[in-house]
Amino acid sequence: MTEGEYSPEIISGGYLAIGDEESVRANRSYWDGSAEEYLAEHGSFLGASEFVWCPEGVREDDIGLLGDVTRKQVLDVGCGAGQCTRWLAEHGALATGVDLSSGMLEQASRLSRENPLTAGAVPPTFLQADARSLPFPSGSFDIACSSYGALPFVKDAEAVLAEAARVLRPGGLWVFSVTHPIRWMFPDVPGEAGLTVEYSYFDRTPYVELDASGEPVYAEHHRTMGDWISLLVEAGFEITGLTEPEWPESNEASWGGWSPLRGQLMPGTTIFSARLKG
Repeated sequence: MTEGEYSPEIISGGYLAIGDEESVRANRSYWDGSAEEYLAEHGSFLGASEFVWCPEGVREDDIGLLGDVTRKQVLDVGCGAGQCTRWLAEHGALATGVDLSSGMLEQASRLSRENPLTAGAVPPTFLQADARSLPFPSGSFDIACSSYGALPFVKDAEAVLAEAARVLRPGGLWVFSVTHPIRWMFPDVPGEAGLTVEYSYFDRTPYVELDASGEPVYAEHHRTMGDWISLLVEAGFEITGLTEPEWPESNEASWGGWSPLRGQLMPGTTIFSARLKG
């Protein structure tokens, strides 16, 4: 619900119905057009080779949800500009990042050129791909992860989860972060106005932003905690952890609706950890 601030073409937004493919087209166009501006604003927070799980600023270095990635085949789904993918490579993984947006992958190439990996690290592979149809054989990866990538922006999240299950080996780890479902009850603003319930938690109508011609140019989709759990179980995963990061005192920055004020009172992010059965 926050990223639409980057596109000058957006003139209105609200909770509207949108189709699967329409949502994908809108978000591909949005991220292609806003990638450079997005990195200009948030690049220093995200780093060049850091694994930041959420706007709270919680890093994989701090919480270790992926465990030891050395020599593991690891897929970063919705990798954006590839910061997390490069972190994986720096820590010894054989890392692959996929993203729908060519604009974001151009930024990944730029960051890779400007920030060479340390000697001995295997450079990651970056591919443009729809997370609902991953271009890999079944059982290709030991670990799959996603930091706010793909899943918030697709209507048919079950397709992404099914693909994650397909490309993982039995027992493979799948860890991803999304906006905490409870946040959809509140206006997406960082100040006191964002502390009053305004929407029904049970209303799954997506948030859509439109251009001057009324065409969708951004979409984000809400699922309850129960929805996410059901989708994971149906895809063949066993949930092994649920992380709700507290707002660190050291983080004084606001990011859209994420802010120290709201972060002290409610969770902004949920991180699901799961293993593929078998």
